[in-house]
Amino acid sequence: MIFKYCCLFFILFLQCFYASAKCPTIVSRKEWDGLKPVHVRYLPRPVDLVIIQHTVTPTCATDDGCAEIVRNIQAYQMDNLNFWDIGQSFLIGGNGKVYEGPGWLHAGAHTYGYNSKSIGVAFIGNFNKDQPTTQALNAAKALIKCGVDLGHLASNYHVVGHRQLIATESPGRKLYNEIRSWPDWMEDVSSIKN
Repeated sequence: MIFKYCCLFFILFLQCFYASAKCPTIVSRKEWDGLKPVHVRYLPRPVDLVIIQHTVTPTCATDDGCAEIVRNIQAYQMDNLNFWDIGQSFLIGGNGKVYEGPGWLHAGAHTYGYNSKSIGVAFIGNFNKDQPTTQALNAAKALIKCGVDLGHLASNYHVVGHRQLIATESPGRKLYNEIRSWPDWMEDVSSIKN
């Protein structure tokens, strides 16, 4: 009987804890009809690095349109690049919704040399030419705060652009200029560069 009450208390505690995290809408893999990963590798927790990227695909503004792009990215990466799963930890649509990739617990395949110690957040679109939507920017900020609140991201985390770590234009000029004004932005990456 005591065990039963302890379990109920624990469940109530978890519900209160997660409810206080104020996470953005996260579309689960099941909801966007994602394929099952071939393999998973667990991330240490908490990680202290968030790498912002873009997908260099068309942008999306509807639930169905964003889910279709996420499925296409996963299929391409698994079929053509032999990834175990979609590479990005999370993807963010112009509709302001976050699409779950490997998520908080599993390593992605988004930035060679950094996958085992970071979260990769990709904005859906090409942000050399398009401006990210306010909804997408707010969703990314809320996702990062949620990660800290849930203990997946260290409170002293840093945000960097994909281009700072490897030779790429990602996250695109316009998105890069946006994230440089975020409070936990890291301009000098020499201390974390492989």
